[in-house]
Parts: sequence; structure tokens; C-alpha cells
Amino acid sequence: MTAPGVHEDVRDRPPVTERRLHPVTPLRRAWAPVAVLIGWALHDPDQAQRQLSRLTTTTLLTGLAVLIPAAALYGFLTWWFTHFAVTESELRIRTGLLFRRTAHIRLERIQAIDVTQPLLARVAGVAKLKLDVIGTDKKDELAFLGAGEARALRAELLARAAGFAPETAHEVGEAPSREILRVPPGVLAVSLLLTGATWGWLLVAAVVVPLLWTATHSLWTVLAAAVPLFGAAGASSVGRFVAEYDWTLGESPDGLRIDHGLLDRAHETVPPGRVQTVRLVEPLLWRRWRSPGSSGTGSGGGWVRVELDVAGSSNSLLLPVAPRELAESVVARVLPGVSVPPREALSRPPRRARWCVPLWWRGYGLAVTDAVFAARHGLLRRSLSLVPHAKVQSVRLVQGPWQRARGVADVHVDTGANKSVTARLRDATEAAALLHSQAERSRTGRRDARPDRWMA
Repeated sequence: MTAPGVHEDVRDRPPVTERRLHPVTPLRRAWAPVAVLIGWALHDPDQAQRQLSRLTTTTLLTGLAVLIPAAALYGFLTWWFTHFAVTESELRIRTGLLFRRTAHIRLERIQAIDVTQPLLARVAGVAKLKLDVIGTDKKDELAFLGAGEARALRAELLARAAGFAPETAHEVGEAPSREILRVPPGVLAVSLLLTGATWGWLLVAAVVVPLLWTATHSLWTVLAAAVPLFGAAGASSVGRFVAEYDWTLGESPDGLRIDHGLLDRAHETVPPGRVQTVRLVEPLLWRRWRSPGSSGTGSGGGWVRVELDVAGSSNSLLLPVAPRELAESVVARVLPGVSVPPREALSRPPRRARWCVPLWWRGYGLAVTDAVFAARHGLLRRSLSLVPHAKVQSVRLVQGPWQRARGVADVHVDTGANKSVTARLRDATEAAALLHSQAERSRTGRRDARPDRWMA
């Protein structure tokens, strides 16, 4: 028998209100049948050209008269049968025209919620909500919502994930944000020109295209090789400039806020406590570059790019370019209690390691502090990876036959983001001692670590 006052009648629970997406959504989904036809045409352009040449004007107009209404109907039906609802414990998304699919997203497993606005969405005043959830590789999304509704729903979901009561979560609103830095467009443009990737692809194109023309005299062969090469060069410069334009980093109780994009505007959040690894990347031409007002002191001057590995999230970039001193101060916010080891604190492998990796062995380095495991690799494009001891899930020592002959070994630390950071070519005795000491540091680090919480 249930004790008096313990039994809860299901009828007393507040009803779950299902909502639909923005009415502009059918226009986006109506493109799906058209995209299938375009994909078929691109897959076999010769066959598509032969089929189109056989069509008369009447047949073509009849086909369009059928295709356009069918696409519009498809877009409307997929929108009509898509609903979402926020319950006390989960976000529920129900989709499917023929085959129904219901996603139950537990609120406590939500790690990040990003708001993105492609160019046409900005014009229409709508936004897309993307959710990073623990244990899933693909982001669930709600596309599209009104821009104001998307921000309000994001704030409500984060508040509920932080433990606020359902009846008050919608009143919490979006947490205030304080701007830390903004990357000027001129600095971003110069940094992209100094990476060398763009010029490398253009140099390859300048060599390959004339050779192909000389050997084949076929315009289609030359275009088939030139388009991907020039496309890669554009993606390395113009594409990155458009995506990383007006990069703004802010600090709020629910994590670091990132806003960026020239055409497609994105609003992302780096969740607190979920960052597993931070990487400071230094291309060769960035190391000696001095920004106005840069002192060049501390761990060295120049510019760096800050990348991340975040558990349960696909966000991987924190700063596209920044002076090293400023980047190190941001790292201290991402990883509280962690400071970037200076370059002189990184110990190189022993000289006998040069027989394993000639010349490039000089780019490897290692520093272990009370808070972090730091490993460097790369000679022209240096990358310093920082892993807090509390984020290390396992430690491995790997030693191949040639390494055994030279008395060196690699030490791998695995993180919660399914990534590894490796200290390459360490002395075998040092590597064995590092294996045991790092396991102990990781155990005590996890024991003393603060819990990962939203809005802590």
C-alpha cells in the first residue's frame, strides 16, 4: 500500500506542450527532392546531358510543373509532422513522414547548445539550434526556429541542465556574457597569408596544371585536376576568412561564448569542465610576428592558434589567431589552475633519438607540471598539447623494435574526447617512470577535480 502523500497522480503533472518549427522551414526542406536530382546529374554528367537533350520543351515544362508542387508538398509534410517539446527531464524531438523517429535527449547530458544562422536564415530572421550530447557523435538540431525563440529555448535548456526548477527555468534567461577579445579582420587576413597553406596549393597547381596540359592537351583533364587544387587554396584562405570573420570570445557562467562568421553567423559555447585538451599551434611565419603593443615577454612572442578537444562536442577551435601572451591568458580561463609551460621548460628527446626520426626529433618536447601533461611536436608547424591530469583516462607506453635498439619509447595519454597526446622518443627509463607517475597524477587529479556543472 502506498503511504499517504507519497503517491503522485499522473494527472497532476503539467501537460507536455508540443511545438512546431518556424513556418519558413518547409522552404528549406522542399529542396531535398531537387538536391537528389542535382546529385544524380553531378554523379553522371554525361548521362544527365543525354537525358536532357532528349526532352522536348513540353516535357520539360510538364516535369517542372510536377516537381515543384511535389517538392513543396514534401517540405510542408515534413514540417507538419515534426514536433518538439521540453519536459521536466528531457527534450523530445518527434520527426518522420513515413517512418517515425522520436529522440529523447536527457537534459543533464546536454554539453553545449549552439545557435547558427546561415545567410538566408539571417535574412528570414530564423536560426538553427544544434545540441552536443554526451555519447553521440552527431548533433541533434532544431531547424528552424525564430531567432528570438531559439535564444530563449537555448537559455531555458541550459537553465534546466544546470538544475533550475522547470517552472522557473524559462525565467532565468540567457546568462550575461563579458567580451574577452575580438580578432580584427586585418589580423585574421594577415595570419592566413602567413600560414603558407594557400601558397602551397597554388604552387602545386602552377606545376601540375601545365604538366597535365603538355601531356594530355585535354581541357577536361586539366579542369578535373585544377578545380580541386584551386578549391583547396580557396578553402585555406577565403573559406577560413569567411568562417572565422569577426571572431569574438566572451565569458559567461555557462562557458566561453564564441561568435563568428561573415555570411553564416554561429554562436557557440565551450562548456565548462568538458575541455580535455588544449593545443597551441604555431606556424613557422607566426613565431616572429609582433602585434602592436605586444611585449614579446613571457613564453615568447608571436601569434598562436588555440584548438580544443571537448568531450561530447565537435567544437574544436577557440581562437583562430592571437598574440601568445593573450592566448595563454585565455587558456588559463579554459583550464583553471593550468599555466602554459615556457619553451625552455620543454625537454627534448635524447640525441640518440635522431636515428629514429632524423632532423624532426628536434621538434619534440615534454614538460610535466603539477597540473598538466604538456607535449610538443612539429618542427615547422609546432603544436603544444596540454592535458590536465584529471582528464587523462589511460596511459600507455609504446616501444617499437627500432626504438628498443636506440633505448627510447613513446608515452601516450588518452583523454575523454577519444583523443591521445603523445610524448615522442623519450628515454626508455624516463618513459617507464613517466608511465607510473602519470597514472598516479591522473588518479589524484580526478579525485580532487571540481564537478562539471553548467552555470557553476
